[in-house]
Amino acid sequence: MALGLTIIIGMIVALLAIGIIGYLISIYNSLVQLRNDIKKSWANIDVLLKQRSDELPKLISSVKGYMKHEKSTLEQLTKARTQFLNATTMEQKAKSDSIISGALKSIFAVAENYPNLKANENFIQLQGRISGIENELADRREFYNDSVNNFNIRIQSFPDMIVAGRMKLIAQEMFKVAESEKKDVEVSF
Repeated sequence: MALGLTIIIGMIVALLAIGIIGYLISIYNSLVQLRNDIKKSWANIDVLLKQRSDELPKLISSVKGYMKHEKSTLEQLTKARTQFLNATTMEQKAKSDSIISGALKSIFAVAENYPNLKANENFIQLQGRISGIENELADRREFYNDSVNNFNIRIQSFPDMIVAGRMKLIAQEMFKVAESEKKDVEVSF
């Protein structure tokens, strides 16, 4: 009798051990997937930032002749594009992205004062293309922040935090909007 009971207890312990190991493996795999989702979503943002950056020289050359009085805005845009192209970290790219977005808003707003520019077909096409990219960027930033949020929740939740600690995973920063972009837009009629 004692031998049969020992075998049953041994099998139960073995099944529990296998279950716990399987559970820990599933936690590990899901954390790896979340970490890679963050990298993928940032890569998608990076692709759109590069596309927008590639369009900027065309935009600058199409508005240069019309916007002589807004030279500082164009210089700011050129400088921000150079910063973006030289950026090596996500933080640097996010900072230059914010500057580019602000300069683009200024250019598109000031374009209203230049009827010939507003009628220029190249400018209209570039404005549409860049506006489309800006909308896609907003969507990708939202997906990135969702991925980061899910990851941060998981690595701070029990029992995932135990596995995350062993993997040396740390909370990630969300993509934040610059303070300058939160200001109210001036509208005058």
